Amino acid sequence: MRRLLLRPPDQVIVAALALVALGSMAGYWVHQGGLRGDLIEIDRARPLDYQFMVDVNHAEWPELSQLPDIGPVLAKRIVEHRQQAGPFVSANQLMDVSGIGPRKLTQIRKHLLPLPEDAQMAGR
Repeated sequence: MRRLLLRPPDQVIVAALALVALGSMAGYWVHQGGLRGDLIEIDRARPLDYQFMVDVNHAEWPELSQLPDIGPVLAKRIVEHRQQAGPFVSANQLMDVSGIGPRKLTQIRKHLLPLPEDAQMAGR
C-alpha cells in the first residue's frame, strides 16, 4: 500500500490555507487599486527629484568621483590634497587641486555641502 505524505484531513487543511492565502493576495491587489488601474507602472511614474550633496572634507574618492566631470583620478587628487593640506575652508580652495578650474568648480559647487567660509556668505 502506498503511503501518502499527508493524511486526507491534513490535505484539506493545507488546501484551505492555500485558498485563504490566495484570497488575501487578491484582496490586497484590489485594495491597492488593481481593479481601477491605479497601480504604478514604472514607465509612467513621474521622475523623482533628488539632490546629490557631498562633504568634500569627509567624502572618500568613490563618492567624490560621482560629481559632474570628476572622475576617479581627480577625486583621488582631491582626497590627497585634503590629506596633505588639511580640510578645505571654502569651495574656492578646490581650485588648488590640479585639474579643477573656475568652470569645473561652478559645475560641482551646487553639489557641495557648505563649508565654513561658504556658509557665512549671503545667499548660501
